[in-house]
Amino acid sequence: MSTFIIQPHFRLHEWVAEEKGYFRDEGLAYEFRETLDSKSASSHQLGEKVGAYQTFEKGREGDVSCACHWTVNVAASSGHGRLFADAYSVSPSAVFVPPESPIQHPADLAGVPISVGYQSGSHYSTIQALERYIDREKINLSFSDGMLFSRLELLIDRKIPAASLFSGPYYFLEQLGFRKIIDTTFMMASMVKGEPDMADVRKYFAALRRAQHDIDLRPELYTHHYKKEFPVRFHDMMDTGRWGPGERIVFEPYTRDAFEESQEWIAERDIFPNGNLGSRDYAESVVSVAAE
Repeated sequence: MSTFIIQPHFRLHEWVAEEKGYFRDEGLAYEFRETLDSKSASSHQLGEKVGAYQTFEKGREGDVSCACHWTVNVAASSGHGRLFADAYSVSPSAVFVPPESPIQHPADLAGVPISVGYQSGSHYSTIQALERYIDREKINLSFSDGMLFSRLELLIDRKIPAASLFSGPYYFLEQLGFRKIIDTTFMMASMVKGEPDMADVRKYFAALRRAQHDIDLRPELYTHHYKKEFPVRFHDMMDTGRWGPGERIVFEPYTRDAFEESQEWIAERDIFPNGNLGSRDYAESVVSVAAE
């Protein structure tokens, strides 16, 4: 029997399922391979435009991993795995500015560089939220400021004027008094890589469903797990008892309509060069255990 590889993704569920023994209860032989732990969440990793989509192109280690649904959608359509169609999740997210910033309203962000992750949830969701207030050509996204924790550190260090952040960093900025200018909450999806035993995929999500129930019931018992992926420099400042539950898994289908509507939305905004969103249709791009 092969070992099922689990990659946590800035949420509580995998850590709760591990703590409560739910993976073992389901009979899943598994191994954690962290994308980022607190020691490797290093400061100010700047450089070229690299985001969630590029990690799928490169090949993630986990048998199931997750990212924003837009990126998973296109990555699955492009043959980098298959979108798990039996569940999705919703992550709180927002554009934040320092408390002393003159920016007060979403319209004030016109022309202001907003740090986001390239072809990652913050990229799409910031456009989706702001285009109700700002002409699309005046939405100024900055892709050179790194991934989630790099953007967090740069904003706290006052080296960028605004950033879109989700999960633990969202709650940390609230704790520190940073101002939320606009909510950018967005949908996540899961990607199944290669050809894992689908019985293992079912066991994995069964454990996450149990973890979701625990998080819903008593979130304050589990928010300490955010520290596992947070930069060490912030650990003494973090009061996770004040933080919320973060991403919530919804055990409902990611439908054909959602798949196709999202592809149309991405294409209209030229987020991928030459409009290349892959050639596989919904049926070829997704996998389900619901009917098995």
